[in-house]
Amino acid sequence: MATDLAAPPVAPDVTLIQRRTLRLLFVTQIVGGIGVTVGVAVGALLAADIAGTAVAGLVSSAAVVGGALLAVPVTRIMNGHGRRPGLVVAYLTGAAGGGLVVFAAVTRWVPLLFLGMLLFGGGSAANLQARYAAVDLAEPARRGRQLALIVWATTIGAVAAPNFAAFADRTTSGWGLPALAGPFAFSAVALALAAVVILALLRPDPLLTARRLAAAVVPPVTPRPAPVTPSPDAVPAVTPPPDAVVAPAPTGRRGVGMRAAWSVVRARPAARLGIAAVAVGHLVMVAVMVMTPVRLHEWHADADVLRVVGLVLSLHIAGMYALAPVAGWLTDRLGRRAVILGGVGLLLVACAVAGTAGHHTARLSIGLVLLGLGWSGTMVAGSTLLSESVPVGIRPSVQGLSDLTMGLAGAAAGAVSGFVMEVAGYPVLALLAAVAAVPLVALALRPVPAGAPDEEG
Repeated sequence: MATDLAAPPVAPDVTLIQRRTLRLLFVTQIVGGIGVTVGVAVGALLAADIAGTAVAGLVSSAAVVGGALLAVPVTRIMNGHGRRPGLVVAYLTGAAGGGLVVFAAVTRWVPLLFLGMLLFGGGSAANLQARYAAVDLAEPARRGRQLALIVWATTIGAVAAPNFAAFADRTTSGWGLPALAGPFAFSAVALALAAVVILALLRPDPLLTARRLAAAVVPPVTPRPAPVTPSPDAVPAVTPPPDAVVAPAPTGRRGVGMRAAWSVVRARPAARLGIAAVAVGHLVMVAVMVMTPVRLHEWHADADVLRVVGLVLSLHIAGMYALAPVAGWLTDRLGRRAVILGGVGLLLVACAVAGTAGHHTARLSIGLVLLGLGWSGTMVAGSTLLSESVPVGIRPSVQGLSDLTMGLAGAAAGAVSGFVMEVAGYPVLALLAAVAAVPLVALALRPVPAGAPDEEG
């Protein structure tokens, strides 16, 4: 009996937990993706109707900035309590933002519209954080594919969302809501539903399970008063090798914030490359993509421009998400850095094709598809490299720092691109976007120091 009581608990079936986690994240990613995309599809139109065309772009940027800023408190929650409460808070924040946007549409109060769009960014923050939850318990050889699977689920929501937007607008028109307010009411319901499903079914929590597994194999500390020689694993908290068995970092709110995350990233070349790949790929994509409708409007009549823009952007979104599983498979087969370099190469080719397309819509469409493929490569490979190159205890904070950096880079690119387009034109904008990607090539080609703790195995 004494032996039985002293026996360690049976290890959980990690494969079964991971399989269930992936299925749940896949479903909620679809539901949440629909909620986010429905709102994004009509956000600029609603803003133009309430506040005028001049501020429509600022309102859309508010959702991007909100999603980036919300990554900070969401990751603090995850550090202390796991993925489940963090994702629930993010989804509920997005739902509350959708409700405020509906109220702003009824009252036509512009400040409330900005606040609602800021909070609505919580849905995007949840969708982005879900990809990291997919790799907490993933096998090293399958991390890229399983992360990419959750990214790919967004494709379904992105394709279905426009139809739901029209349906929601027609349905709520009889309820007394203004035009274009109905889609945001639908978004609020969808995001709240995703929160409820995560709250009820994401058990056990993948991040907390990963931490328990890491802690379970750490040798117990012997209470010897005499000093002993440190073991090879007894390294500072900010520099342990990712493959080493280490105890999890503190899960409280202190010591695992953005400052600690930045210290970890600075100490690890692979983590720096992962964050840079995600941020630079997003910056280049946003800079070119947001001004493409303006470019198309230069030579298409008003009666045709919306149809053409919809087709070109649909192809672009397909490039971003539809082949994400292929990017994940290549990430596992060829290595993280190789796929990052391939993604950067596609971004450079995309800028060249789009910038020299002139008035050829077909060529511009090819450029936007390549732009989406390049973004997919840098996003999947960069996120995978970042997740596996930091200790599990600090991982959520580092991932939140990455999403914050990515969101701010995209918001800055969107703001600057309009000015560049006005002053110098679309070809120069594409050229500058390509130039912005060049430093990432140098960072990816930089030799890894011998014995670096984050060297790919």
